[in-house]
Amino acid sequence: MTSLTIAIVFVFIVGYLCIAFESSLKINKAAIALLMCVGTWTLFMLDPGSYIAGLSVSEIPLRVSEILKEHLGETGETLFFLMGAMTIVEIVDKNGGFNFVRDMMATTNKRKLLWRIAFMTFILSAILDNLTTSIVMVMVLRKLVNDRNDRLIYAALIVISANSGGAFSPIGDVTTIMLWIKGMITTQGVIKEIFIPSLVSMIIPALILQNYLSGELPQPQGMKKQETSDLFTKRQRNTIFVLGVGGLMFVPVFRYLTDLPPFMGILLILGILWTATEIFYRSVKNKSKDSFSRRVTNLLGNIDMATILFFLGILMAVACLEEVGVLTALGESLDKMSGGNHYLVTGVIGVLSSIVDNVPLVAGCMGMYPIAESGAMAVDGIFWQLLAYCAGVGGSMLIIGSAAGVVVMGLEKITFGWYMRKITWIVFVGYISGMVSYWLLDTFVF
Repeated sequence: MTSLTIAIVFVFIVGYLCIAFESSLKINKAAIALLMCVGTWTLFMLDPGSYIAGLSVSEIPLRVSEILKEHLGETGETLFFLMGAMTIVEIVDKNGGFNFVRDMMATTNKRKLLWRIAFMTFILSAILDNLTTSIVMVMVLRKLVNDRNDRLIYAALIVISANSGGAFSPIGDVTTIMLWIKGMITTQGVIKEIFIPSLVSMIIPALILQNYLSGELPQPQGMKKQETSDLFTKRQRNTIFVLGVGGLMFVPVFRYLTDLPPFMGILLILGILWTATEIFYRSVKNKSKDSFSRRVTNLLGNIDMATILFFLGILMAVACLEEVGVLTALGESLDKMSGGNHYLVTGVIGVLSSIVDNVPLVAGCMGMYPIAESGAMAVDGIFWQLLAYCAGVGGSMLIIGSAAGVVVMGLEKITFGWYMRKITWIVFVGYISGMVSYWLLDTFVF
């Protein structure tokens, strides 16, 4: 490894550590990711000829520009997909499309509520995404449970269920979206092979957590009151829900039918939903300032651009490591140390994803191992399926290990120490149980 390559790796590691300790440094991880991206590629340009062979000095800048455009195009597919999905969920949420969730959760039995929350979160996170689902479910939870101790148990279950549900869906988690868009996994493959392990990783913790709950809850207050103003009729709100959530479910089908990239399907659904809300808006009487704020043109401002820029910086920085050959060498080293045991490699990655962000971990693995014609590294191979499961579910082990965990931590003021003492071991049991179930399925069924 040359001194220049070492410098590039050093910049990446320092940036990675700054991202991991974002809460202590109080610097947004998006800013660090962008600096890491520019820093690694700037170092690359100090001597690009050492990484690009067979070209003259005058041809190298043009080739580097082509390489950057190739990586930016691949990264852009993921970013446009995320922006479209975020906007769709925002439209549905702000216009009362999720009111039915609140109505379905209403019960006074603590254990019944636990299972309703578990399965509703699991299903919604596979259709929407684990972050948005967590926010929706916590808002519903606040209407149902007043006791602080009980609510902490339910909130922890939301984190677990959201991450487990997102792991078996091609659109449920950023990491599965990345693997799906790059062609490492298919919709049919990931659902068929990871659904049961993901379900096991949610059910086992839920069975344990229900022992902490007993008795009845006070009668829910205000559940019959409409959460949003009657800007749209109930039929219009239901239509928005069907177009938005049903549209997200249709995106994999659209890709199958047209062979177009997934972000094209997202743009189709966004266009349809946008048009429908504009038509509904025409019939609204007494348009208020609040009604204007719910139009799509205003909701676009609610998109979390910091998250989008974070992904841009991370994915482009990882692309630089891929170009200098670091990821390939690292992948070969991991194979030698593990003896080719994919359960061990992906299992460790899952544990690490609870400490540091799983996006760069998965992006790194995608750069380490190219898609093979057959075997564990083939499309829907055991390595990619396990990676989708472990990176998604493993993030639940610590409250800071996933976007869902971080947002629930903030909303419910859950402390890192409480979660680690009470919940981490429960998640770990579910995590291992899911991996065992995958091994059984892979050995005796698939």
